[in-house]
Amino acid sequence: MQRWLLALLSAALVTAATTCGAADAAQEAAAAINPRYLLQDGKGRAVSNEDFPGRFQLITFGYTYCPDICPTTLATVTLILGRLGNKAARLQPIFISVDPERDSGAAISRYTAYFDARILGLTGPAAFVRSAADHYQVTYQKYATPGAGPRDYAVDHSAGMFLLDPDGEFITRFAYAATAQDIAARIDAIMAATDCATSGGAAAKCEMEK
Repeated sequence: MQRWLLALLSAALVTAATTCGAADAAQEAAAAINPRYLLQDGKGRAVSNEDFPGRFQLITFGYTYCPDICPTTLATVTLILGRLGNKAARLQPIFISVDPERDSGAAISRYTAYFDARILGLTGPAAFVRSAADHYQVTYQKYATPGAGPRDYAVDHSAGMFLLDPDGEFITRFAYAATAQDIAARIDAIMAATDCATSGGAAAKCEMEK
């Protein structure tokens, strides 16, 4: 299934690109993503990308003190879940904190629950957070004004969402500017395509629905 999904992603990228060079660049960026992570949930339990068999994962990075990007992103995730309807049960949304110094497990759980109880907040030791961010090509950096207290700072970080397949492998990245409607539609199509690829005798029916 992983090989088929990668083929689907490549086809989508080529169709969307205006030049072959743009498509190649997009494919190279996707190849650089390593979906592995090992972090902790709000109760301190270890969680990895392999812990959701049979479910897709929609991952974003941020922090609870984020003034704008993170609230907007999580509000978008909530809308995506709503648009997916019953299919939302097949998607695990995940919010990974890049501010482990201030974001305890309890704090990040409260934060994600404010938007939707289905969103799983993850954090962990700084080295584990950095490793996860590096795997997803996510950058982040603390910034503090002169004279500010040790916990009074902002974190500049990459935005966007990452979709993993039911095997915990990377499928595609959604830009921060993408709308909930567009993302939900793409996820729905990917879910349907995945079902067709694994349906065996229903292949003819899937072909008719294309």
